Amino acid sequence: MRKSVESCKSKKSSLFDVSRRNFLTGASSLVATTAMSGCAANFGSSSSYLTNIVAEDKLSVVFEWTDIALQALRDQLVAPPQASRALTMGHVAGFLAVNGIEHRYDTGYHLERAPKGADPRVAYGVAAATAFAEHFQQPFLFDKLGFLARFPNSEAKTLGIEWGRKVGRFVIRERTNDGAEPSKVNFYLRRYPRRQDALRWRPTGPMFDSGSTQPAFRRTYHRGLLPGFGAVTPWAIPSANHFLARDFLDPASPEFAEQYDMVKELGGSKSHSRTDDQSQIAFFWEDGPWGVTPPGHFVVIAMQLFQHMNMSLVAQARAMALTSMAMADSAIATWHSKYTHDIIRPETAIRYRSNKFNNGDSRVVGQSNWKSLIPTPPFPAYTSGHSAFGASAARMIAHIIGRDRVTFSKKAADTVIWPDHLSGVTRSWNSLSQAADENGMSRIYGGVHWMADNVEGLRAGKAIADYVVRNKFRRVV
Repeated sequence: MRKSVESCKSKKSSLFDVSRRNFLTGASSLVATTAMSGCAANFGSSSSYLTNIVAEDKLSVVFEWTDIALQALRDQLVAPPQASRALTMGHVAGFLAVNGIEHRYDTGYHLERAPKGADPRVAYGVAAATAFAEHFQQPFLFDKLGFLARFPNSEAKTLGIEWGRKVGRFVIRERTNDGAEPSKVNFYLRRYPRRQDALRWRPTGPMFDSGSTQPAFRRTYHRGLLPGFGAVTPWAIPSANHFLARDFLDPASPEFAEQYDMVKELGGSKSHSRTDDQSQIAFFWEDGPWGVTPPGHFVVIAMQLFQHMNMSLVAQARAMALTSMAMADSAIATWHSKYTHDIIRPETAIRYRSNKFNNGDSRVVGQSNWKSLIPTPPFPAYTSGHSAFGASAARMIAHIIGRDRVTFSKKAADTVIWPDHLSGVTRSWNSLSQAADENGMSRIYGGVHWMADNVEGLRAGKAIADYVVRNKFRRVV
């Protein structure tokens, strides 16, 4: 796992020295090239997600390249839907490369035959790196150099490199026109009609309440995050519409009043009803910017649990590919539901809309200074991406290890945003579904979701995982 070539630090220093000497002559672009080349922290470093999660004797090329991708997600501030796609691209490419050599599973992809004698470990790393590089738009140069330097030069290594590169490029071609490019994602009104009632979503947060009258400002900050992601081509499910959430609650109903009161009492920044444990749950699972994102958090959990299964390389590669694939399709289905239903967040409802719901329940009362405990995300509420990511990953992990009941503990994936709340914190669960349920409830305790968002997100995530495991990468009889 440790790099056997010159350290990233010394490489960066030498390249920076060159660029510094030549800066005035126009060679400063080398600095930018170096910065984008990639140099993930090694196992043992506090910046590595494998440290304190995977035992050193359980390290694998699958885990190594997953860790590199997770660090890239964190460092590039990738949004959760895009994070799920990035992880799936690399994991699927790596799996296809190894399986093309070992022929254990039916993939459904039409690839040429792998060359005989290719090293499957090298093939996995190169395929995953190639796909990750496309998504992150950085070459991971130093990471690939360090990885390949651990393998002695041989025909098997050469063939593994060639095959891995072919498979990585194959996956890139397969996903080139999947609708995930930013130029095809940032639309809203032309695909999803806006609601015309009191539940209509509007952004929440200080920047949206600035009172600016500039049209450009208002247009920019009233657009939700990735409004076209629901139109991305799924990896496994028939369509996003196949898992579209049911209609949201009638805002005049007793059920809405109950959910309104719940999030108002439990999710406010100054709540007196929320327990210390519930507050910790909200921060633990928040996974906001400068972090590994919700999909990445559950990928870390997957590695923590898969390490104990004594899997072969191809089986481990398949397990990670299925886990990421389930979350990627959950992202697509969730974002389709979000912009189809166009439901406001609790903070908007509590601060501005309580008198618009025609709800006679005395609990549906406004509070102009109410704020959610954690920041409210800039996109519609229904359904919860957190809940869908967690449910799909937990269900898939349970399918793979053969049981839901498993006892495990874990520290927060990232503490940079909430150091005062998460430093030294370890949480424990007795089952995967318990962890997924806690993750879903964290959004209620954080004040950013209705209970209906959580319930529908959990339902869809489980159903998507079940569909993926039944239909993708089945064992060859």
